[in-house]
Amino acid sequence: MNEHYLKLKSSYLFSEIARRLTAFQAAHPGAKIIRLGIGDVTLPLAPAIIRALHEAVDEMARPETFRGYGPEPGYEFLTEQIAAHDYGTRGVRVSPDEIFVSDGGKSDSANIQEIFAPDCVVAVTDPVYPVYVDSNVMAGRGGVPDASGRYAGLVYLPCTAENDFQPALPDRPVDLIYLCYPNNPTGAVMTKAALKRWVDYARRQGAVLLYDAAYEAYIREPGIPHSIFEVEGAREVAVEFRSFSKTAGFTGTRCAFTVVPQELFGVAASGERVSLHALWLRRQSTKFNGVPYIVQKAAAAVYTEEGARQVRGQVDYYLDNARIIREGLEAIGLRVYGGKNAPYLWVKTPGRLDSWAFFDKLLQEAHVVGTPGAGFGPSGEGYLRLTAFGRRDETEEAVERIKTRLAL
Repeated sequence: MNEHYLKLKSSYLFSEIARRLTAFQAAHPGAKIIRLGIGDVTLPLAPAIIRALHEAVDEMARPETFRGYGPEPGYEFLTEQIAAHDYGTRGVRVSPDEIFVSDGGKSDSANIQEIFAPDCVVAVTDPVYPVYVDSNVMAGRGGVPDASGRYAGLVYLPCTAENDFQPALPDRPVDLIYLCYPNNPTGAVMTKAALKRWVDYARRQGAVLLYDAAYEAYIREPGIPHSIFEVEGAREVAVEFRSFSKTAGFTGTRCAFTVVPQELFGVAASGERVSLHALWLRRQSTKFNGVPYIVQKAAAAVYTEEGARQVRGQVDYYLDNARIIREGLEAIGLRVYGGKNAPYLWVKTPGRLDSWAFFDKLLQEAHVVGTPGAGFGPSGEGYLRLTAFGRRDETEEAVERIKTRLAL
């Protein structure tokens, strides 16, 4: 067996949340619990997407339009739309053959490490989306976790209120750097000037930036880059992950994509320069059969005039939820970060409460569930993550309960 799996910390966060919820419900069987901790969407797929799904299903029922295995990187009818609309409209050069359609950003951000050497040094922000850490631990890059939960083999880049949730450049050489902006869990964004520091650093050090832009559709502030490729030189040092999950409601439909530029190269042990685009194509062609045709047709509908309008409306809906939560919590004196260019709100725990104590207080007094920040890494201690993906009526009710029932 792969012994590195034994080094993984147990899924303490969500199993512990489930345990505490079960105990609370047993003691309060009539309580209505509202969940503001889960990162799943609640609005149904947009009408334009549903129509495209139906049309694609009908195509699969006719011999002349039936499709079997598709191209592993994705159908051109989708990759061409992605290149034109997600990048071309922003003046960014990405060609369709640099786009790899997949079943999720989680899959790609976990699998990308396979094309790199086992002894690569990996840097992650702290707090962090757990997949970045766990996938590298599975590959043998993590080492053993210490008492704080940090793995000895990884380089952690703290993101706190004191540094405006902007990580400092690593203080020792690293090979791979995971960045996620707009950030999960803090909701922070990175300016173009700040992102350029990372691109310049990667170019100097020969590092690769693994940039998760899954929440770029939530950016409303002018001047905030939606893609790392808006920064000059990024095509030589960066991979970008995107997803339809939180932008178009595909959490249950599964569709995302990763951009690996042709200019991006790694170095073999022999010193030979190797195309990372070619390696990722080989990896996907070997281990992945591609996203279903009907799902890719649905994703392409996002780029129609009607689909784009409907999807934008859904993102606006969730951003309005975020505003309602932020304003409600600030009204009772809580410190809230994020929620303006992202669907996540990072709430400072009041007084001397730690993350789990505030989780319990919110559950016991307001019957509202969040996600303890400590579950995202040591720098998440003292915070609670809330999400804007709930229904509007439940979001408003949750905020009202917190305002009227929470004793601060």
